[in-house]
Amino acid sequence: MPTPPSWWRDLAAHLAGHRHPIYAADVVATTARLILTTTTSEPRTLLAHARNDAPGLVGALTDFFRTYGHLDPPSDLAGRRAAARRARRIEATPALLRPQVRKFADFLLHQREQAQQLGLRPNQLKTIEIRLDAVRDLALHLYAEGHVHWASVTTAQLESFLALAPARRASRLAGLRQFFAYAHRSKAALHNPADPVTAVQQRGFHGPTLALAQQRALHRRWTTKQDIHPHEAFIGLAALLHAATITELRLLTDTGIDPDHQSVQFPGRSVALPLDDATWGALQRCQEHRRRLGSDNPHLLVTRLTRTRRGPAGAAHVRDSLAPVGLLPRILRSTRLLTLADELDIKVLTTSLGMSYAGVAHYRPGTTPTSFM
Repeated sequence: MPTPPSWWRDLAAHLAGHRHPIYAADVVATTARLILTTTTSEPRTLLAHARNDAPGLVGALTDFFRTYGHLDPPSDLAGRRAAARRARRIEATPALLRPQVRKFADFLLHQREQAQQLGLRPNQLKTIEIRLDAVRDLALHLYAEGHVHWASVTTAQLESFLALAPARRASRLAGLRQFFAYAHRSKAALHNPADPVTAVQQRGFHGPTLALAQQRALHRRWTTKQDIHPHEAFIGLAALLHAATITELRLLTDTGIDPDHQSVQFPGRSVALPLDDATWGALQRCQEHRRRLGSDNPHLLVTRLTRTRRGPAGAAHVRDSLAPVGLLPRILRSTRLLTLADELDIKVLTTSLGMSYAGVAHYRPGTTPTSFM
């Protein structure tokens, strides 16, 4: 190459440390040919060409570029993507009803900006999208019935729309109430047809949990059986005894593990969590499994796909690890959260688990399973 890229030597060193020499040499040669053919060395553009012309390079180059920060997302990427999603929802609204929906979206964004400036808790971008979903779906429903003005919408028509999806009634009604309150203030509607409409919501957690006998059986499996995969035992015990989430388990690295105090610092939690002997033993077996793979990936849960990289395992791996017992990690976590919310002060939980007050309060009502701990 007349002018090698600035990252060329780093690529060679990275491949030498993470790949078999023969494979590394092939990647270097193929990458050089791709750069000469496409006349570009910009990481994102080069990856785009590799997907079409040299698919075998994609995995190695992506891992290298991410490790060295060449694929860091541009500033405000999340905001631009959210704006595109909002635009798609607005464009899907019938043209005659669309202007008011666009103004409503601008109003929600203005509300969000004001809340941020005042130090209040702003609506999440996802919440705004959910509100627009409800208004778009209503607009499509009304347009199919021949309505072309928001001013003519009645309470009966809202009820007929909400009856189409009873499970989503409360979520849709929240968005429609906000929309028609705005439309009424802006004189786009003569009255607020959503005012008389109600939706009964169940309070508290109502998802599946495990009975005491099931918890004990799982605990015996993960502490006595030596032939199960170490990832299954650690994921199961961490979720059942310490309410660990999939994200916390995936992102746990060596820097969050303290052998001296037998504790871990899960990402997102503000305090270190002391582990019981069973969970700590499962964690050590995961470390031994990683050593057998010969990986320098700093994450605790390393798979055959991530052993030559430094990124975390996928969420699917965490879920699949519990396939032998036919459970999802969230069921184990919910079982533990119900017990903790019943036995401990809610402020202690918000601090120790890194959850919001509302998130912890969600688990307080309802039947609480007995804990064997």
